Amino acid sequence: MRTCRLRSLDLLSDRYIFPSVVLNDHMIRISTAIALSSLALVLVLPAGSQATLTEVGVIPPTVNPETVPSCPGSPCLAVSRTTGFQVKVGTTHNPLAAPRAGTVVAWSIMLGKPNATQIKFFNANEGGPSTAGLAILRPQAKPNLTYKLVAQSPLVKLEPYFGKTAQFPLETTLKVKKGDVIALTVPSWAPSLALGFTNATSWRASRPKAQCASTSAQTTQTVVGSPVQYYCLYLTARLTYSATLISTP
Repeated sequence: MRTCRLRSLDLLSDRYIFPSVVLNDHMIRISTAIALSSLALVLVLPAGSQATLTEVGVIPPTVNPETVPSCPGSPCLAVSRTTGFQVKVGTTHNPLAAPRAGTVVAWSIMLGKPNATQIKFFNANEGGPSTAGLAILRPQAKPNLTYKLVAQSPLVKLEPYFGKTAQFPLETTLKVKKGDVIALTVPSWAPSLALGFTNATSWRASRPKAQCASTSAQTTQTVVGSPVQYYCLYLTARLTYSATLISTP
């Protein structure tokens, strides 16, 4: 989780229109300068108090092994037909939980570059062309592992960005409370899964208990206000996305 302090930021509006930014470097090395430049069109900086810019989900590059999506390697594994979030990366717990209340203004995703055969397979078996978006989840006291969907972003077609890290500024920003979880929703498939970690790295999905080993059913959480139990925990893998959060003290 990377943070920097800024002078007071007044959001011009909750709605912005500007194109995506494609980054060739790994997501874990996205610089503050890139994040700031992508937000320059939507922020004004009056003198006075401070605000905080945080890239939620960015883990220091000392994580071993290096975080690289598995495709086009063997196995080439993708996140598919679910909503998920990282629970732990090594000693870092809940890296996708908002550290403070604020506004999510953009999100980034590091994508593998599956070959034509792999793309054809996933398109045919996992619901069509690769798409993804953000989901803002609020933990519920009961039942255990229940999260309520409080907001979501539009879906983005990912294939034009395969092999790159892409950053998508949000036309409509997403408000979060401290502790809200910023999840990735994938109604089809996304080559954004890094493998080879120890059991200390894990992510959780919205699939029911009986479907943890299956991707045949659509399990994305898409109804705002709905509670879903995130039963399924997957070890040794990491979802390769992050979100840009702006907050004020």
